[in-house]
Amino acid sequence: MHHETISHRAARRLALARAGLLASTYTGLPASAGRGEAAARRAAHAVIGRFGYLQLDTVSVAGARSHAIVLLSRLAGFKPRLAEELLQPGEPLFEYWGHEASWIALDLYPAFGFRREEFRVHPWWGDLLGEHRHLADELLRRIEAEGPLRSLDMEGEGGSGWWQLKIAKKVATALWSAGELAIRERRAFQRTFDLTERVIPERWRRETLDRAASLRRLLLVALGGHGWATTGTLAATWRLRNKREEIASALRELVDAGEIVACTLVVDPRHGRGNVKGWCRPADLELAATLERARPRGDRPVLLSPFDPVLWDRGRVQLLFGFAQALEIFKPAAQRVFGYYVLPVLAGERLIGRVDLKARPAAGRLNLVAAHHEDDDAATREAVRAALDHYAGALGLALTR
Repeated sequence: MHHETISHRAARRLALARAGLLASTYTGLPASAGRGEAAARRAAHAVIGRFGYLQLDTVSVAGARSHAIVLLSRLAGFKPRLAEELLQPGEPLFEYWGHEASWIALDLYPAFGFRREEFRVHPWWGDLLGEHRHLADELLRRIEAEGPLRSLDMEGEGGSGWWQLKIAKKVATALWSAGELAIRERRAFQRTFDLTERVIPERWRRETLDRAASLRRLLLVALGGHGWATTGTLAATWRLRNKREEIASALRELVDAGEIVACTLVVDPRHGRGNVKGWCRPADLELAATLERARPRGDRPVLLSPFDPVLWDRGRVQLLFGFAQALEIFKPAAQRVFGYYVLPVLAGERLIGRVDLKARPAAGRLNLVAAHHEDDDAATREAVRAALDHYAGALGLALTR
């Protein structure tokens, strides 16, 4: 097998370019939301299409949820409210288990057929549908007769009668995981379930891919979002667990088809580790060579969601950026070093710091709880302030320190 090499600098810049975090000359993605909601939706779809997914998260303490922050960091003028309303009938998205619960580009629906089949036995709850088939069938009949059903309407502590509120929401989630229901839309972040045939267009339901073709498609999309990546990063992008041999086979087939090449990251010995084997698309190797020569810059310093596609693989972040990404939401307050919901700051091609924020929308304020800088110099502090000011302005809140 032919092997290429890529420098540390080129791999870092390529990661940012493919993630939409450099100037649009290099990303091929829009740099702004454009004018009007239709243009903003198209721009958001382009960003989501680059990764294939947009991870969802419930936490909104920083004034916006993760999926909004990802779009705000890439699209100047994007309205956070729109990020909550992207999933609607007729839009080219569906919600499913991608990298966690995600909004996923609709053309990838056939590639998740193997997962819908696997999840007929739920990964958390076991054979819930088999154990409660009567409830599942009645839930499907009710939605067919009465229309979409909000998850909010299935909450409660009841347990009597056919409806059995205590387990209905789990059963609906299991039906969705198995492909018998789909999520039609979200309002106030609450899911609305409907029959799959009323949500997913027939052309995507009719198209089928076998497991091997599905894995090839998903791995190629993942690589397109990362630029250069290890096998482990590609598998983790879609949570492809316990499929080592199948993934290895899919990667070999992609190499044979000329769609990817084996590519070793050449690491400076001063970083204290050896070279790292990975993969790259041929076109991205050409882009990487251009980026290494061009010394590109981002348009402006930005705050990144802790769940940004660039950040969730902490080992990769350390390797490419020399930045110790930390997620401390689940730690007791006394054990946190940086804060509760910490947003890293990207300036140019460096992660220069991180901030912990708490929004108070009713008061019109965004409180800076804490800021940590990688370098304690004036340029770093100024860049962090610029990122904070831009973010607060996008939320329409006054920044308080």
